[in-house]
Amino acid sequence: MKIIIAGAGDVGFHLAKLLSYESQDTYIIDFDGDRLNYINNHLDVITQKGDATSIKLLKEIGIDSADLLIAVTESQNTNFTISVIGKSLGAKKTIARIDNPEFLNECEVDFTKFGVDFMISPQELAANEIKMLLNQSSFNDTVAFESGLFNVLGTALTYNSPLIDLTVKEAKEKFSNVDFITIAIKRENVSQTIIPRGDTTYKLDDQVYFSVPNYSMKDLYPLLGKKQFNIKNVMILGGSSIGEKTARNLCEDNFRVKLIEKNKEKAEVLAETLTHTLVINGDGRDLELLEEENIRETDAFIAVTANSETNIMSCLVAKSKGVKKTIALVENMDYIDISQTIGIQSLINKKLIAASNIFKHIRKGEILELANLHNIDAEVFEFEVKINSKVTKEPIKDLRFPREAVFGGVIREGKALMSFGNMQIQTGDKVIVFCLPEAISTVERFFN
Repeated sequence: MKIIIAGAGDVGFHLAKLLSYESQDTYIIDFDGDRLNYINNHLDVITQKGDATSIKLLKEIGIDSADLLIAVTESQNTNFTISVIGKSLGAKKTIARIDNPEFLNECEVDFTKFGVDFMISPQELAANEIKMLLNQSSFNDTVAFESGLFNVLGTALTYNSPLIDLTVKEAKEKFSNVDFITIAIKRENVSQTIIPRGDTTYKLDDQVYFSVPNYSMKDLYPLLGKKQFNIKNVMILGGSSIGEKTARNLCEDNFRVKLIEKNKEKAEVLAETLTHTLVINGDGRDLELLEEENIRETDAFIAVTANSETNIMSCLVAKSKGVKKTIALVENMDYIDISQTIGIQSLINKKLIAASNIFKHIRKGEILELANLHNIDAEVFEFEVKINSKVTKEPIKDLRFPREAVFGGVIREGKALMSFGNMQIQTGDKVIVFCLPEAISTVERFFN
């Protein structure tokens, strides 16, 4: 599959990284020579310095044989232009990153007529991610499969968790009444993600990811030493497009929402458009203002200003005032790994979310669902098992599945089943697999 990516920023880089593990024929175009040199040194892709709107350049790299053209530069207008030109020159499918979310929802304009087959808005995706995190309040990462039949949930282990110092095998024996699979552990000061085995030990401050069927979710809380709590009062810092969309999403679900915006004119506009949100004109870094707005009675604080450091610091302040759930939007990818270390439940990066969403679109047909976990460089897949595929030939324990991957559960005829060693996977099953990037192509061979 030949894929051309226009834009070597965070979205383009992460996409290229995912594709490079699969030996796809991937090209990436950008003006920034330093950025392209970095990509050349780290990824197995072909780089091209220049303007992706150039017809000559696109022809030189074989746009007419491209299966997919992905335009993810920082400019929405540039992305549209690239898509239109690329489609006209023979690209089979185009995807454009956009900033205007109204283009996505029941838009009166059919953009496919102009050459844009699919559009993606990082802001819209980030707002949806925030809503999902609030609905699973005790966890800092959450992904639902098959409308919640199976859920992948991430959380940091505290002193209150009875799992501390137990091995995975001991935990399963001690809590045999709870159905769960530990699919990954991210340990403090350890860069590599741990794919747990029976003798892997849970440690204090581990960021642990569980695959849990819907009927066991309430039973998982005691194992974590946590209590499920409801979120009703939400404070949002920043009237960006993400802040506005988040407020609208939450009000639709009957949350009580306050939004703080520093710019007076923007605050006035938001107050007119967000009729069910209390919009406050002020500086969210002002402790006196936060106290006046009853920060101590707030269940969740969401910081989505344009400044990552402001978002992180304001969340830390909110936590110090007793707020139970904090979510910070960050632009710097390096911050993603330190959220638990610094005491914030969830850091999200809209570009990382966008890249994973585009990757899911690329794989449509082969894979039912794909999700990225925030704190680790890995993916969760949902495969539908084809007839005579390798994964059906033997029980799970005899499959010689790669050590960089683990089964997270099986959905069979609408029922959630645990994927333990003796299970025999059948044609038509939907299988959840957690996988490090280097094992993706190997795992896929089991399902083809």
